[in-house]
Amino acid sequence: QVQLVESGGGLVQAGDSLRLSCAASGRTFSTYAMAWFRQAPGKERELVAAISRTGGRTYYPDSVKGRFTVSRDNAKNTVYLQMSSLVPEDTAAYYCAAAEAVWDGVFIRQTQYRNWGQGTQVTVSS
Repeated sequence: QVQLVESGGGLVQAGDSLRLSCAASGRTFSTYAMAWFRQAPGKERELVAAISRTGGRTYYPDSVKGRFTVSRDNAKNTVYLQMSSLVPEDTAAYYCAAAEAVWDGVFIRQTQYRNWGQGTQVTVSS
């Protein structure tokens, strides 16, 4: 098990940038594939970025591709989500998730993630 704590959310204006962080507990962080999901009020939770154990592979849905960048620092047990050119539609609670991985791949289904953070709110005003 790994415990995850997100930070960095807040209120920003359209066009601004924001970086989220997710700090993980435990000494086996490098064995987990990681991801960021978001959930807006009245909508289903959706994947916005995924990264493999080493950081060598990443995945983004079309909705954020080119604007969001996921990265990780295994020495610091932290994964990041750099968001730029934010739009009001990016307003949501953002969640960090971890999945035990036996290979260096990215996982894109929510059901593959068994460890979740408490979320951090991002609000983008127009």
